[in-house]
Amino acid sequence: MSDSTRPENDGSSSNTPTGDDLPDFDLDNLEIPDDLSSLTGSGEPEFAALITQIAGAEPLAAASSLAQLDLSAVPTSVGAVGVLRDLTGDAPEQAAAAVSQLVRGVPLVLITRTGEQLTAVRFADGARGDELAPGLVLGGAPEEVVDLLTGATTVADLDGVVRSTSISKFKAVRMLTSAARKARKGMGKGEPGPDSTDGA
Repeated sequence: MSDSTRPENDGSSSNTPTGDDLPDFDLDNLEIPDDLSSLTGSGEPEFAALITQIAGAEPLAAASSLAQLDLSAVPTSVGAVGVLRDLTGDAPEQAAAAVSQLVRGVPLVLITRTGEQLTAVRFADGARGDELAPGLVLGGAPEEVVDLLTGATTVADLDGVVRSTSISKFKAVRMLTSAARKARKGMGKGEPGPDSTDGA
């Protein structure tokens, strides 16, 4: 703020605001791009995961294999979490729609991190739903999800992880068919009720 850094300005009355004593620019040839996203990065998330109610990493990995998705299914106490590997473009949302289409009746949440910004979106039966408050989602999310989001841990550090690409489509069909059969038998043992996902 000292005038000593600006020897040409003796502090006398001047109508030139501070900062305007810069070289002249040719504003006539200045081009401002329509898309300014390049100034703030690619805009693609650094992390994306599907928070599901699917019991077990293998069923989620099998469903993802059928959907031709590459993800790492992480088992948690409240349901498997799928950590997506393809983060380009709308790949995360396409993955969420594909998985929710295969496991109809079982909604899931796509959570992404881009820089410091978190986004959470609900998907059900292949359709994109409402955006959710990330704080509320994380409040009930498994500890593994929070650790992965913050970078405190990586998929390689977790136990029981199943990569979807490790399951062939034939094996995936067998696994999901068997799981569906067991689910139907389980429902038959109890009293008839609405086709909900009790115990999921």
